[in-house]
Amino acid sequence: QAQLAESGGGLVQSGGSLRLSCRGSGFTLEYNTIGWFRQTPGKEREVVACISSSDSSTYYADSVKGRFTISRDNAKNTVYLQMNSLKPEDTAVYYCAADRLGVGSPDTWGQGTQVTVSS
Repeated sequence: QAQLAESGGGLVQSGGSLRLSCRGSGFTLEYNTIGWFRQTPGKEREVVACISSSDSSTYYADSVKGRFTISRDNAKNTVYLQMNSLKPEDTAVYYCAADRLGVGSPDTWGQGTQVTVSS
């Protein structure tokens, strides 16, 4: 059974850093485009960053560009999201997701991890 599990969330002060992990089981992350998304109450889920399966090219939302970095560790079947210079507006539940079917939208989601940035 294909599953994703996020970890690494927590409470951090403004300007601090966190690294989120997305570990896959039941399938190989290297062969899938993986995205990090976030959601706050009352708002739609938004994409934060993605890393492609073909050439590991990356995409970042304008709001996180230059502060967040997405990367893979294929040996650990894990995708990371390094978040630096965190701001209170980064507070959200962060989810990782995989496009396993290759249709350009995610079909497998993790359970989410809470990130809270205090001012």
